[in-house]
Amino acid sequence: MKNFNNLLSKKRVLITGGAGFIGNALIRYLLKNTDSLIFNLDKISYSSDVTSINECIKKFNIDSSARYKFLKVNLSKRDETKEAVLLANPDYIINLAAESHVDRSINEPYEFISSNIIGTFNLLQSALEHYGNLKKQRKEIFRFHHVSTDEVYGSLNKNGSFSEITKYDPRSPYSASKASSDHFVNAWNHTYGLPVITTNCSNNFGPWQYPEKLIPLAINKALNNKRIPIYGDGLNIRDWLFVEDHVRGILLSLLKGEIGKSYCIGANNEKSNKEVVFLVCELMDEIRPKDSSYKDLITFVDDRPGHDRRYSIDSSLIKQELKWSPLTNFDEGLEITVNWYLNNEKWSKERYSKSGYSGERLGLIN
Repeated sequence: MKNFNNLLSKKRVLITGGAGFIGNALIRYLLKNTDSLIFNLDKISYSSDVTSINECIKKFNIDSSARYKFLKVNLSKRDETKEAVLLANPDYIINLAAESHVDRSINEPYEFISSNIIGTFNLLQSALEHYGNLKKQRKEIFRFHHVSTDEVYGSLNKNGSFSEITKYDPRSPYSASKASSDHFVNAWNHTYGLPVITTNCSNNFGPWQYPEKLIPLAINKALNNKRIPIYGDGLNIRDWLFVEDHVRGILLSLLKGEIGKSYCIGANNEKSNKEVVFLVCELMDEIRPKDSSYKDLITFVDDRPGHDRRYSIDSSLIKQELKWSPLTNFDEGLEITVNWYLNNEKWSKERYSKSGYSGERLGLIN
């Protein structure tokens, strides 16, 4: 870790989507462990929040005027994007900006096309122009890192895992938009010579995640004594990755990965949705017991349209080439996460209130 922290010394890092869950974690890491200048570009949507970044700046007494700048920019607006890249004048761009909730993509696909496809295109064009104007020394280190998802690969049966050579087979508006953005990034490398690296990660979890995703939703439903919904039979399987392990994988890929390559990042924590929710309830029964088990709140509901059955990631390449491995096992990460939400109920309530979302079911076709 110390080695690539040195590589980031005094570097200018533009992070798009920095007000999102993974972006927040990445920025906090950089603020605490490097002296790089960070530009956080985000349009600020319903799920955006920079509370954790502000708390980090305060806790570690970081000179935010010298280390951190927020840019309220919507990547779907070409001129705004170009101006932001010019202002940031980055050595590295890490593209995390994306609409990411599958259920919302079913109801509002245009937002995903606008953000994930048009936004990525505008960023690539601005990055390419910036890269072309860099002097030789800075041009040699410049990288455009595109953060994607395992969902672009489609759905697996009981056997096998996704890898960097798996054929793309997206099944939802969300995964289709991310697959498209991946292809654009790859094309800008091959056609224009933009030095890009792509990572495809599995399901992230941890503190500070917006409470529409499975784990924080289950925790908050339980806290409020509301039904905890599980789609279909609950046997859809995901590979769960603690967000801080993902951050390390992003930075290793950015700084040590081979230009033009993609790296799959997963933690080999395959769990069914049913199993995850049951484990959440069991932890809550231990930490904050009540008269009956939180499991009594679990309710099976109609399945999500086109619900992928199983995801599994083969992370051999990043482990072998970049020596990455997850440091937090699932049980430890889940306990950290549950405890955090139990101790930060006010934050979740504020996020619900500000976003106008109160945990209702999304993703049903009328």
